[in-house]
Amino acid sequence: MNKNSSRLRRSRKTRIKIADKKIVRLLVFRSNSNMYAQVIDQNAKVVVSASTLEANIKKDTGNGGNIKAATLVGKVVGEKATAAGFTKVAFDRSGYNYHGRVKALADAARAAGLSF
Repeated sequence: MNKNSSRLRRSRKTRIKIADKKIVRLLVFRSNSNMYAQVIDQNAKVVVSASTLEANIKKDTGNGGNIKAATLVGKVVGEKATAAGFTKVAFDRSGYNYHGRVKALADAARAAGLSF
């Protein structure tokens, strides 16, 4: 197995556990140059999203692949989700290690009002 297929295997296991709980999930995807976060309901519909490609985040960070950008994405998605009425979510890290940019996004989302 290569690195990406191992990550996808881990993400499938996590998503099955989250689906059993029937709770809204906060999905994180990271690439080398950008970060993306989405709040997805039980019907697999995207309710709220934020990424480093949005104009207001891009102008503040410049480079979308760093911890500062991940923190801003977490803050924005947390604020949008609480405004939409979601405060309790399950954190879906998509098989990535809870470290670095993923951890920074999660901490910022918690500070913005989400609980997971």
